[in-house]
Amino acid sequence: MSLEPPPEHPAADVAAYRRALGAFATGVCIVTADSPAGPLGITINSFTSVSLTPRLVLWCLDERSDRWPVFAAAETFAIHMLPSSDKAMAGRFAKGVSVLDPHEFVRPDDGPPCLPEALARLECRTHDRIQMGDHLVIVGRVTRFEDWGGEALTYFRGRYGVATEPQA
Repeated sequence: MSLEPPPEHPAADVAAYRRALGAFATGVCIVTADSPAGPLGITINSFTSVSLTPRLVLWCLDERSDRWPVFAAAETFAIHMLPSSDKAMAGRFAKGVSVLDPHEFVRPDDGPPCLPEALARLECRTHDRIQMGDHLVIVGRVTRFEDWGGEALTYFRGRYGVATEPQA
């Protein structure tokens, strides 16, 4: 088995690859952290749990993001799993620099800025940063979490959708 990198693909292959990746339905999250301009947010769907003990999660940051300097350097951040009602906020934070207004966040104790509404929120301290391809993998150690439940905002084939709370 060869470990050689695959050859570069033409733009048409990149578009086809992105379409194929879109077949994976994901949840939608917003990550928040402090910046010199104030609390900043970014929409992500590249989130996963890594470990229960210790509590580790990861998310990926595109190196072309205008928010790269802030999130690549952040020592603390919060990840918010979005309720289905937050489609507009997800769109807003997906489209470039978006500083939170003072009424849009809370700051529990000495933690990172947090959105007041989410299905769940994980407050994290950066555990590791790993450059992989054109993304930075940011691993966070969860220091505090809350879970409220409800319908989740999802992303599938380039569109937002809803996942309902499972019935027992």
